[in-house]
Parts: sequence; structure tokens; C-alpha cells
Amino acid sequence: MKTRFLIAALALLAGAPALTAGIATVGIATGVTAARAADASAADSPQELAGTGTVGGIKVPSANHPITRDDPAEATHREITDDQRRARNYADQPPLIPHAIRDYQIDLNINKCLTCHDRRNTEGSQAPMISVTHFQDRDGQTLGTVAARRYFCTQCHVPQSDAQPIVPNSFRDFDAVLGHSPTQGLGQGGAK
Repeated sequence: MKTRFLIAALALLAGAPALTAGIATVGIATGVTAARAADASAADSPQELAGTGTVGGIKVPSANHPITRDDPAEATHREITDDQRRARNYADQPPLIPHAIRDYQIDLNINKCLTCHDRRNTEGSQAPMISVTHFQDRDGQTLGTVAARRYFCTQCHVPQSDAQPIVPNSFRDFDAVLGHSPTQGLGQGGAK
């Protein structure tokens, strides 16, 4: 029902320029209804109505209206799911997620991430354990389970992607400023 109402409203809005041009007043000036005038003009010149439709007997331009165009969707960026952890760009950056999470359920009842990353499950899954900071509440008290403020992982952690920056970025990390190699002093893989 809402869709039909929306389409009717858009059609009426698309016909507003035609109403101001005087097409709706054809019946007043000649004694002929607008519907008959539209039918007569369609019979006289079918090419004239190419790219138009009729709403309530009024010609409405529709050839290039946004609702009738078939524009292709913007390309989405490919997620990088090679399970290779990337180096972080700055101190305290949340690690990126190196695997697909499309159908992961994360809500009040279940957190799919914890099936592998919880401290009790990391031995079997070989996934890195979540940081001990995730077990601290806002007062710094260590809890036995993940703190509520850290429970929804995708608030901070996002999947790796091949997306390029939207705006130019001249950020240099601390090692680059000091002239050190970014992997110097780090374990294998270069992860910080």
C-alpha cells in the first residue's frame, strides 16, 4: 500500500510542470476533457508522446526521471579474506578482521566472534585471543567475561578491504618519522 502511494505521489510530482504549462486547462478552454485531449493528441502524433506517460489523462514526462532510470549500482570494494593479519597504521588501532564476517551474528544473545576469539576457545581455533582490555569495565575492574562496552566487535573492528582512501592522506607513523624500518623489532609478519 505504501509503495502504491509513493509511486502515485512521484507521478503527481513529475506531472507538476505539465500542470503549470496549461495542459490541464485544455478541457476548460475547449470544452473537451483532458483525457480525451490526451487521447486525441496521441492518435494524431504518436511520436510526440515518446518518453512521456499519462497520469489522470495528463501527459507526464518520464523518459529521464530518476525513478524510471536503470542506473548501475556503485562497485563495492573487495574484502580481503586471506587470513593474513596486516600491520596497524597507528598506535592503538583496532586490528582489522582478516576473514569474512558477512553472516556473523552479533547481538545481545550471541557473539559469533567469541566462538573463536574468546580466551577459552583460542587453543582449538588457533585464532588470536581478544585483548585483556576487553575484559575490563569502565572503572578498570577486570571481569570474568567480555565487558559490555567491548561486546559488539564491529563497533571498532572492520574487515580488511582493497578500498583506496577517499581523501588524500599524508599520515606517517612514528617509525617513519624517526626513520626506522616499520618491521624492525617486531615479531614475524610485521604485526604491531
